[in-house]
Amino acid sequence: MNTRQSYMPGPAAGAEVRKEGSHWTLILVRELHHPPERVWQALTDPAHLREWAPFDADRSLATVGPVQLSTVGTPMVSESNVKRADAPRLLEYSWGGNDLRWELQSLGGGTRLTLWHNIDQRFISWGAAGWHICFDVLDRFLSDDPMGRMVGPDVMKFSGWQRLTAEYAKQFGG
Repeated sequence: MNTRQSYMPGPAAGAEVRKEGSHWTLILVRELHHPPERVWQALTDPAHLREWAPFDADRSLATVGPVQLSTVGTPMVSESNVKRADAPRLLEYSWGGNDLRWELQSLGGGTRLTLWHNIDQRFISWGAAGWHICFDVLDRFLSDDPMGRMVGPDVMKFSGWQRLTAEYAKQFGG
């Protein structure tokens, strides 16, 4: 059995939700055993994004300016904008009308990765489950044990995603 066939995500953890006015923010934290410079490359390089992220980028996200992000498995192409790119610690950009902020903190020989994702309230548990799986795939990719990205409509058929969505919905009261 290969890595992908045997993959099952762990329990819903490392996520919280904040509400400010009418805006909802999903916050996810993951500790990775890889240095910030390596994680930064995975967050910004289009070839690396194709290994784990829910979108493809038409250029590197390592510099400020316009970028097209194409959501995997859908016809949605977002005219996006990288607002901040302070390697290897802070990355901010828009995707699909929402803002994402990635913070990388050196943690021993690894990285504490924090994502703030402004998201529609109706999709918080879906977003948490999706990012949870993306982070697992990212970690495997960085560990040189790639399993291929699991995103979009295909991941919604995966029992692990369905379980995570239910767990996050219960955790967030949805």
